[in-house]
Parts: sequence; structure tokens; C-alpha cells
Amino acid sequence: MNGPANSEPSDIQEEYDGHGLDVDARRARWTASGTGALLALAGLAAAALRAAGSDPALVPTAYAFGAAVCALAAVLGSRGRTRRALWLLIVGVMVMALGDQFD
Repeated sequence: MNGPANSEPSDIQEEYDGHGLDVDARRARWTASGTGALLALAGLAAAALRAAGSDPALVPTAYAFGAAVCALAAVLGSRGRTRRALWLLIVGVMVMALGDQFD
């Protein structure tokens, strides 16, 4: 009585299960590191633009600090620490947004 419910998984399913996790992890690393790098560049550009203007010193400092946090998130994301990278991306963007409120 070896029906479909009791049978072993097929080779195709085993291959899919093994590669699916690797692909998902690689995609998460690339996403975290790419997003962190993009947000870091955007924060640095905003800090430079704000520093050139007549804004208070706290505004470009907040943008630069948020960019540094996002850059750290990119490094952590590239090393596989995607959950911590996600939280750091959120914190970095919130610091930049808070700095924009001082304007």
C-alpha cells in the first residue's frame, strides 16, 4: 500500500526545495545591500544640497547620519544579516525624515 500519500518526494521537488532557499537568501542579500547603498547615496546627496543652502546645521547632519546608517545596513545586508539590515534601513530613513522636519 504505497500510494501517493506515502511516497517519497520526487527528485524535482527535492531540487526545488534545496535551491529555493538559496535563491531567496541571495535575493534578500542583494535587495538589502542595493537598497542600503541607494538610500545612502540619496542621503549623502541631500546632505550636500542642504549644506549648500541656508538650512540649520542639524538638517544636513541628520541626512548624513541617516545615510551612514543606511550604508551600515548595506554592509550587513551583503553579509546575510538581512533582518538587521531592514531595521537599520527603517531607522536611517526615519532619521533623514526627522532631519527634514527641522527645516
